[in-house]
Amino acid sequence: MKELTKAEEQIMQILWKLGKGFVNDILDIFPHPKPAYNTISTIVRILEKKKFVSYIAFGKTHQYYPLISKKEYTRTYFKSFINNYFESSYPAMASFFTKDENLSLSDLEEIKEIMENEIEKQKSIKNE
Repeated sequence: MKELTKAEEQIMQILWKLGKGFVNDILDIFPHPKPAYNTISTIVRILEKKKFVSYIAFGKTHQYYPLISKKEYTRTYFKSFINNYFESSYPAMASFFTKDENLSLSDLEEIKEIMENEIEKQKSIKNE
C-alpha cells in the first residue's frame, strides 16, 4: 500500500469520517483556509488511481467512498514508521515515547494498564 501525501491524508480523514461524500461535502468539512474545489477534485482522482477511494456516479457528479479503512491504513503506516524510525523495534519505540517529557504520570499509568491487559489477554489465549 502506498503512503499518502499530507493533502491526500487530509481528504482521506474527511472521507473516513463521512463514510462517503461528494467533493462539495469534503470541501465543507475542510478547515480554513479551504482549498479550491478543483484542488480537492484533483486529489480525490489521485486517491482513486491509488485505489484508496472509489465512487458512485450520479450523471456527471461522483460520490466518493474509501476503499481502505482508517484502521487498515493506520496499521500499515505505523508499521512503516516503526521500521523507518526505530529499526523495527517496538521496545525502542516504547522507550522513546515513555521518556518523552510531555507524557504525564497518568498517561504512563494508562499505557501500562493497556499493556498489562494485552499481556493477560495473550497469556489466556496461549493457555487455551
